[in-house]
Amino acid sequence: MQIKLSKKIMSNLGRTNAEFNLIEEGDKILVGLSGGKDSLTMVHAMKEQQRRAPFKFEFIAVTISYGMGENYDELIAHCRKYDIPHAVHETNVYDLAEEKIRKNSSFCSFFSRMRRGYLYSAAEKYGCNKVALGHHMDDAAESFFMNFIYNGQMRSLAPKYRAGNGLIVIRPLIQMRERQLIAFALENEIKTIGDEACPAMRFDVKMPHARASAKVMLAKMEKEFPTLFTSLNAAFKNISVDSFFDKEKFSV
Repeated sequence: MQIKLSKKIMSNLGRTNAEFNLIEEGDKILVGLSGGKDSLTMVHAMKEQQRRAPFKFEFIAVTISYGMGENYDELIAHCRKYDIPHAVHETNVYDLAEEKIRKNSSFCSFFSRMRRGYLYSAAEKYGCNKVALGHHMDDAAESFFMNFIYNGQMRSLAPKYRAGNGLIVIRPLIQMRERQLIAFALENEIKTIGDEACPAMRFDVKMPHARASAKVMLAKMEKEFPTLFTSLNAAFKNISVDSFFDKEKFSV
C-alpha cells in the first residue's frame, strides 16, 4: 500500500540526495522514527525513493522507547500497513533522566544525546552503515541563529557527516520546509506523535525557549523578506571563511 507524497517532496529529496550523495548503492540505513510529522514524512519518502532509485538500498525504521510505558501500537500498525520495516528499541532513558537531571534544569541536550546514542547502538545491532535523521530547513535555520545568538558560533546542521563511531549520519529532508511536512501529514490524515512522548513532560524542568524564539524571529523576518529561506539555503553552501575573524584562516 502506498501513501500520497507530493512531487515537491520527492523532487527535493532526489536533488538533495544527488547533491550530497546521501543514499548510495548497498546502503543499509537506520531511519529514526519518532512518529512525528518529520520522521513519518522521511520514512515514507525513503520507501518511495527505494522504489524509484536505479540502485538498491535497504532501510529499517527504528523508534526509541524511553522506558516510561509509551504505547506505540498505532505507529507499529501504521508501519505494518505501509510495509515499512520497523522496530522499537527499548531503553532506560527515563530512569537515567531521573538520576541525572536536576530540578528546574534544561533537558533538551540530555535527551538529544541519549537518543542519538541509542540510535547509533541500534544501527550497530541491525547492521546499518548510515543513520537518517528528520531535520528540515527550518531546523537548520533555527539552529544557525540559536548558535549565533546564544553561543557565538557560526554553526548549523550538516546534510551529511561521520559520527565518532564511524557511522554516517544523513539528513534527507534538510532542504525541505517544515510546512511541506505538515501538509503531508494533514493531507494523508496521519496521526502523529508530539510532545506527549517526550520524557521531559513528566519532570519539573525548564521548557526550552531558544528554539521557539528563533522560530518566531524567523517567521517575522520571512514576512519582510519572502526569499529568506532560499537565501539561507544558498548561504549555507557559499561560506567565505576568510572574511571572518579567525586568524588561522587569514589568506595573507
